[in-house]
Amino acid sequence: MRIATWNINSVRRRLPLVVDWLAANKPDVLCLQETKVPDSDFPAVAFRDAGYHVAFRGMKGYNGVATLTRRQPESAFYGLCAGPDSEDVRILETVIDGLPIVNTYVPQGYKIGTDKYVYKLEWFHRVRRYFSERLDATMPAIWLGDLNVAPEPIDVYHPDHRVNDPDFHIDARDAYRYAVGWGFIDVFRKLQNSILIGCSTHTGIISATPSGIIGGGGSTTFWRQPPWRPFAAPATWPWKHAGPQEPPITPRSGQISIMTAIRARISE
Repeated sequence: MRIATWNINSVRRRLPLVVDWLAANKPDVLCLQETKVPDSDFPAVAFRDAGYHVAFRGMKGYNGVATLTRRQPESAFYGLCAGPDSEDVRILETVIDGLPIVNTYVPQGYKIGTDKYVYKLEWFHRVRRYFSERLDATMPAIWLGDLNVAPEPIDVYHPDHRVNDPDFHIDARDAYRYAVGWGFIDVFRKLQNSILIGCSTHTGIISATPSGIIGGGGSTTFWRQPPWRPFAAPATWPWKHAGPQEPPITPRSGQISIMTAIRARISE
């Protein structure tokens, strides 16, 4: 199983890019964030024509998550709790072959000291409770998506200038660590801890897979450690600018962006 994650920043605007990428890379699962489209307008037919089942929740202009799978999911759970939940546009759990895959778009937080920032901190605590209620601590699970936090100084440029950013402020980093502390391991940190480069939850996509890890821009992934045995095989893939707003990887000096792909495997 290969799993990928991508903050798409409008799935309708970048639909040809996604469909082409699916055809070229053929992941078993692709998780999208910031789809920015109400359910009635989601391009589900295009993905079904590409050979994927799709579960999604969204709204006009903001938020939205979608998970594409080659096989029919065993189940899909929307939101942080059962019943009506405004967070169903931010978190979506699908189960494939018994493996829960939790696709999330964490609130950005806007600005330190605002209600939106407090909401972000509370969200991490709520998702930690969600893990305790929804997941089995003795079994593998994947948490991925756009988590909107850079947990370490290596993840940002000039960290001393970013201490009051809502994605790097110490309170956000601590809240994030609290959520991760349920039992997740950062795939990039685990497999690439000897490489002195930043690949953060804020600026680079990483996704855990049994046969490979696929990256994009704006997200990260975690995995439950006990049943997993990782190995790493670094590679690079080029990504072209996806449009005038928030491409998958932000180009530098006008050049094609490069993302790092890392490979992992679940032991039989």
